[in-house]
Amino acid sequence: MTLNSSLDLSTLARQAMLEKGFAVDFPPQIQQQLTTLTTITVPLPNVDARDMRHLLWFSIDNDDSRDLDQLTYAESLPAGQYKIYVAVANVNLLVPKNSPIDRHAAQNTTSVYTPTVIFPMLPEKLSTDLTSLNPGQDRLAMIFEGTLNNEGTLLDHSIYLGYVHNYAQLAYHAVGSWLEGTTPLPENIKNVSDLEQQIRLQDIISQALSLARHKLGALSLETIEAQSIISAGVPTSIQKVVKNRAHKLIENFMIVANTISALYADSRKLFSLRRVVVTPKYWDKIIDIAAKLGTHLPEQPDARALEQFLCEQRQAKPTTFPDLSLTIIKLLGRGEYVVATPGKESAGHFGLALKDYSHSTAPNRRFPDLITQRLLLSALSNQPQPYTFDELKMLAVRCTMKEDDAEKIERRMKKSAAALVLSNSIGKEFDGIITGASNKGVYVRLLHPPVDGKLVKGHQHFEVGDKVRVKLIYTDPRAGFIDFTTI
Repeated sequence: MTLNSSLDLSTLARQAMLEKGFAVDFPPQIQQQLTTLTTITVPLPNVDARDMRHLLWFSIDNDDSRDLDQLTYAESLPAGQYKIYVAVANVNLLVPKNSPIDRHAAQNTTSVYTPTVIFPMLPEKLSTDLTSLNPGQDRLAMIFEGTLNNEGTLLDHSIYLGYVHNYAQLAYHAVGSWLEGTTPLPENIKNVSDLEQQIRLQDIISQALSLARHKLGALSLETIEAQSIISAGVPTSIQKVVKNRAHKLIENFMIVANTISALYADSRKLFSLRRVVVTPKYWDKIIDIAAKLGTHLPEQPDARALEQFLCEQRQAKPTTFPDLSLTIIKLLGRGEYVVATPGKESAGHFGLALKDYSHSTAPNRRFPDLITQRLLLSALSNQPQPYTFDELKMLAVRCTMKEDDAEKIERRMKKSAAALVLSNSIGKEFDGIITGASNKGVYVRLLHPPVDGKLVKGHQHFEVGDKVRVKLIYTDPRAGFIDFTTI
């Protein structure tokens, strides 16, 4: 199949959204609500908030991100301790519960990101402007503050409202490559006084947090993310996205904030929405995989033992480790949202080795985070909880279902984009690695570009991890099919 310029991936994505029950357009009542919304000038009267605009807040996100949900700041304390701050966009300020915009957000529950089009949970006037922590803007935010020792253990925490100012919008690639010593100091860091020192401090804290979590059994999983390069709405190439130290910095700070959120809710005796990955149901299959690779795992699920096995495999077989990681992720099971009752132990997050964990740091693009924000705000203002237990149970199920639907759409559209990119490469040969071999078929991942496909002809007996030379024989961008034969 040759490249078909008439195939519009944005239209295909829209169809996929509708098939999964997403609302893809904002109705007139939302447009009407938007006309009443304007930038909120701070400080606000009669609001109990700390003025923290003098602190050197900044954001790190994807190069093309416009919905900025969080800012970070950190301080060194005596005796080797640290204090970290995460400022989260106060979306509830402009999106009250049961407003038209809120009802739309509750239907979709998440933004959906496809290669050529984004379907935002909130209208862009909000998510990329009025409720986004944009550079050069003063905002009222929810502050998650945590005190850590030099080993990354959380000693104390608090939540409150604060006024913040974003002094720099930074990107993962530029910051990460600089921290790792492969590129010089980016100009937008150099141009802000003391920002270099602030980022280096946060990087030091991030590494301590990583070490602390992995000692507890947080899993070192590493999958390959493929990103389409888009030109004039058409994918032209596929590149591999590698997580760097900037990704880890933000990830680690957000994990602390999400932990603080859960701990605070429990201390205030609030029902709360938790993000959990329960003890893996397929631990026996994980044991079998480890045994084939020469490692004995305990009969009962043990995060520390699994983490040790993963670390050994990463060092021994770095090329195939992402495929092992993906297999383990599938066997661990999907994450879900559940309602936690005050005083009762939560199921916890097996992959992060955390008992107390919620989603609270991305309210512009995830509805569970907005729900959590409202629950926390009710406690801060000594108001009744905005949701009943039964409401939260229904919302937890809804959010889990729609997140799964969103992931399926995003995965499907990435496959379609990859098939479209390769449509003019029929007959070309590639180096690859076998990523799956069973009675369901044999699957291969190309080393370059990082694309997955199926071996449909000429395959022999393969084991996962075998290196192969393959020829592309067929693509179907509409269905997301990419077929190879061995050489």
